[in-house]
Amino acid sequence: MDGILNINKPWGRTSYSIVAQVKRLSGERRVGHAGTLDPAATGVLPVCLGRSTRVTEYLMDTAKTYMASVELGVTTDTGDVQGKIICQGDPAGISYGQLESALASFRGLIQQVPPMYSAVKHNGRRLYELARAGTEVERQPRLARIYRLELVDYKPPVVTLEVECSKGTYIRTLAADLGQVLGCGAHLKDLTRTRCGFFNVKEAVSLTQLEAAFRYGYWQHYVYPADVVLSQWAAVVVSTDAEQAIRNGRSLSLGEANHLPLSFAENRCRAYNLDGCFLAVLHFDAESGQWHPEKVFL
Repeated sequence: MDGILNINKPWGRTSYSIVAQVKRLSGERRVGHAGTLDPAATGVLPVCLGRSTRVTEYLMDTAKTYMASVELGVTTDTGDVQGKIICQGDPAGISYGQLESALASFRGLIQQVPPMYSAVKHNGRRLYELARAGTEVERQPRLARIYRLELVDYKPPVVTLEVECSKGTYIRTLAADLGQVLGCGAHLKDLTRTRCGFFNVKEAVSLTQLEAAFRYGYWQHYVYPADVVLSQWAAVVVSTDAEQAIRNGRSLSLGEANHLPLSFAENRCRAYNLDGCFLAVLHFDAESGQWHPEKVFL
């Protein structure tokens, strides 16, 4: 069983519990998700099965889009609605123009300090484990990129934002940092991931739909092939001899295709055999001028 499910994660469920449920429904041992969503978040959670788990890292590298509701005037220890209130301010005087001005400072390349309630490790332990034990440690800022940040709605004290960002971006931290810039504090009230690379929430399947599909034998309808997440990369069809070389892990020249446009993802391309089957991910080595099989799928 190979492929990717675009699941609409419901509120209150952990990403790990969704993976466990898919394992139970499918009977497939190799199952993994591409990018954790907090229990209080909903939306797109791509779940990879079988050999498709090998494209998880590429999917996690893609841009994500979120619809976020931020409540001004209330700061929590977790940065979201599930935390304890640690500070309250007065957002009454915050205008639409002030919001727009504050948001401008978060567009582009920014630095974020990972929240204590996150899966980042410190000396071998997850930060959220330390936080639950009442321990707070110093965290180093990390780079994140905000490709797009739009003010969708403002009904005081709640701000609705649409955020397109790189992997490793914490929307909870963005909400808290926005509150600091505005001087009134803030926390993330609601979050939905509307897009993760190729996948969007409009085509996402609910867990109820997925359970019925496995029960009645039409689950294949919801499974995407692994190579859809690599569709932004250049593609090449290789000969039978080249296919064998790739299967054996040998580097090779692709002739005219050796000069194909290199994708932005570190000079990679998709390789297909003469039957049109997705064969491998190839990586171009500039020093040797050849393509090396990075991951083989057939």
